[in-house]
Amino acid sequence: MKPATALIHHPYRAPDGWDAVPVPVAKASTVLFKDTADLHTPRPRDGLTYRYGLHGTPTSYTLAARIATLEHAEHCLLVPSGLAAVTLVSLAFLRPGDEVLVPDNVYGQNRYLTESWLPQWGVTHRFYDPLTVPELRDNTKLVWLEAAGSITLEFPDLLGTLAFCRERGVLTALDNTWGAGLAFNGFEPAPGKHPGLGADIVMQALTKYPSGGADVLMGSVCTRDDKLHDRLNHAHEHLGYGLGQNDVELVLRGLPTMPLRYAAQDRVTRELASWMAGRPEVARVFHPALPGSPGHEHWLAVGATGAACLFSVAFKPEQGPREVDAFVDALQLFGIGYSWAGPMSLAVPYDMGRSRNLPLPFEGRTLVRFAIGLEDGDDLRADIEQALSALR
Repeated sequence: MKPATALIHHPYRAPDGWDAVPVPVAKASTVLFKDTADLHTPRPRDGLTYRYGLHGTPTSYTLAARIATLEHAEHCLLVPSGLAAVTLVSLAFLRPGDEVLVPDNVYGQNRYLTESWLPQWGVTHRFYDPLTVPELRDNTKLVWLEAAGSITLEFPDLLGTLAFCRERGVLTALDNTWGAGLAFNGFEPAPGKHPGLGADIVMQALTKYPSGGADVLMGSVCTRDDKLHDRLNHAHEHLGYGLGQNDVELVLRGLPTMPLRYAAQDRVTRELASWMAGRPEVARVFHPALPGSPGHEHWLAVGATGAACLFSVAFKPEQGPREVDAFVDALQLFGIGYSWAGPMSLAVPYDMGRSRNLPLPFEGRTLVRFAIGLEDGDDLRADIEQALSALR
């Protein structure tokens, strides 16, 4: 054979028996079949057989299996981002004439999808108070829950809403990015009290805690029900959701340290949130594990063992957007940027008047969401303290 042919049809193949701690990275668009009979044999969407690289390789199937274990699920589908996970669920289960219910504190891109895209396909929507059980109608087909809320971090009445929806046969989808499969079990949110009471679908942005490096985008959608999984899988395949296997490798590398990172960031976040609650410049602190924070009793009810790395601060009304922006700009150890659960702490100011339909749970309109990284807690506290002078 000439070199051009030999480079493609080289006889060497890695021997069986290779084993190591890191999962090998299998990249492919084309997957080869043994013969034409193998080519014509139907292959189930079971995570065990291979047809085309878009649908998965041994590397991505390994990550999917590990995320399913993390979420206490039977099935897991991987998608290119958390938003892609949200979109997959909505497109798989909503049809013209259906209604979807969304909490008013929902992730902004889910709000945009619900308000701007779904109506084009005849899907109506309502926003509900995340601290109450929503009203269901005959055409309500899907209820989203987010624990905790994206910016104001109210923890919803998971048990009440899930029970109410299950009794009426309405599908529920939980955004569990904040809990990351560690703080509580989305499929069994009240262990030992209400067996079988949980969300039908649990998704999260693997961009956050499972990655932990602020360097990859990915999402997951998990189920326990075979029929729901089949419907999701069908939509997944025809939407063309694929992953780069090097990205999968990064998330696989981040998984083993996730419980350690979650616990470390949780501890420092609680310390800073409690300290900020006592500051004279602050009107309210939002953090589910903090007594008095909206939904704190719901967080206790699910037996949560963690509370992630986020807390938000509403400053007193006399501190307007300009002063709050000056405070954020004065921070030296906090980056200004979206996302969270990476090694660097972040702070972002939000004008909540632009992103809520229902009355806000605090006076004024501006708050700052802090995402605590892996820096020393005393250093972060000193940085916040010096930046507060910008408010004065």
